[in-house]
Amino acid sequence: MPPIPGSGLAKGLAVTLRTMTRKSVTAQYPDVQPDLPPRTRGVIGLFEENCTVCMLCARECPDWCIYIDSHKETIPAAAPGGRERSRNVLDRFAIDFSLCMYCGICIEVCPFDALFWSPEFEYAETDIRELTHERDKLREWMWTVPAPPALDPAAEEPKEIAAARKTVEKQAAARAQESTPPGPAGPGTPRSAGPTPAPGAAPAPEARPRPDRDESGPERPTGPGPDRGPGPDRPTGSGSAGPAGPPPGEGDPA
Repeated sequence: MPPIPGSGLAKGLAVTLRTMTRKSVTAQYPDVQPDLPPRTRGVIGLFEENCTVCMLCARECPDWCIYIDSHKETIPAAAPGGRERSRNVLDRFAIDFSLCMYCGICIEVCPFDALFWSPEFEYAETDIRELTHERDKLREWMWTVPAPPALDPAAEEPKEIAAARKTVEKQAAARAQESTPPGPAGPGTPRSAGPTPAPGAAPAPEARPRPDRDESGPERPTGPGPDRGPGPDRPTGSGSAGPAGPPPGEGDPA
């Protein structure tokens, strides 16, 4: 069906009339800041303490607008005889916002939650080369990042918070145990009655008293023994230990 001549002009005049009847709204910017939605994508803030220089954000950026420099640092062993460790220390983290297309891939791929969206939008510069903001500026924008939404009251406690809470409780218990002095055992302190028998086990037999034993025993006679008399004469000869006989040839007849 061919278009009716003048229909386009009629539609344009209808839009003009409808707009003329509306109430005009003028934003008094910059005297009055606009009320932005909480998920507004303004700039990217850097939480430097969480950055491990893994370079994932720089590698995944489709515009190659993230610049990272770092160096390795050796950490001494925590215990004697342990092995030294090395870690990456961040030297430079910059984002060129003249190239950034605000896709948010760098924030999504960061495994340590070091990058966040900030609703800040007042970062215009007169020179395009000044749109490359360093880590000090990115760190300042972290203060403009809105707080995360509240959790569901029935939701499970986050693992990080649960682990931190357990660690604090263990440290408090250890400090309380160290501050309590050990008291001496008094005369009324009950002693342990031995191991508790298992349920259903037969009772242990009672210990029977042993008869008194005379430790000294019967008296043994003391003094010289009975006179046994001389014993039979023992043969003498060479190699014998008895009295020596007359020398040979002394008792022989001449």
